[in-house]
Amino acid sequence: MTQTPTRARPGPVSEAGVGDGPRDRRRERFEQLFAANREAVLGYLLRRTGDRQDAADLLADTFLVAWRRLDDVPAGDETRPWLYGVARRVLANHHRGEGRRHALADRLRDELTETGEPTTTLTDNSPAAIAFRALPEQDRELLSLVAWEELGTVQIAITLGITRNAVRIRLHRARKRFAKLLTAPLANQSLVAQRGDFS
Repeated sequence: MTQTPTRARPGPVSEAGVGDGPRDRRRERFEQLFAANREAVLGYLLRRTGDRQDAADLLADTFLVAWRRLDDVPAGDETRPWLYGVARRVLANHHRGEGRRHALADRLRDELTETGEPTTTLTDNSPAAIAFRALPEQDRELLSLVAWEELGTVQIAITLGITRNAVRIRLHRARKRFAKLLTAPLANQSLVAQRGDFS
């Protein structure tokens, strides 16, 4: 009995049957993007959330956006700052949602029981940490991008969605404010006094 070759039926082709189709190239590009940037973006998110589970969820959301907008992801040195920008927006959405959840929980707690003032503990009371916490959020973000993420002016501009000139100006002002807080010991003591004794 001889077998006659069968003709392939027209229709959808499975991914397993195609080795270099557009879907496979897209998937391969995403996998390379993920492998090259996962640790850096996770570190960025961990430093801003302090919670591994939240950071992992935000990492997944960040790369979901990257997958959906894969054609918009810049190549080369601009890739990671672009991902930081996405992560920053994902994190902002997360903080807004957390703020709403906490506000609701606080309101419900107040309605159900009498609560006292929550106690806040700080892990680092060094003059640099105190001065850093006293800076406005925008200054802390800029200085964090330079110190923790080791980004340059161009990369920060991409991450924040502003011009390089704006980055230079804001960074200069943030550094001046930080230096002023660091070099003013009386100011640091008054900051500690205003925030309470956390030792």
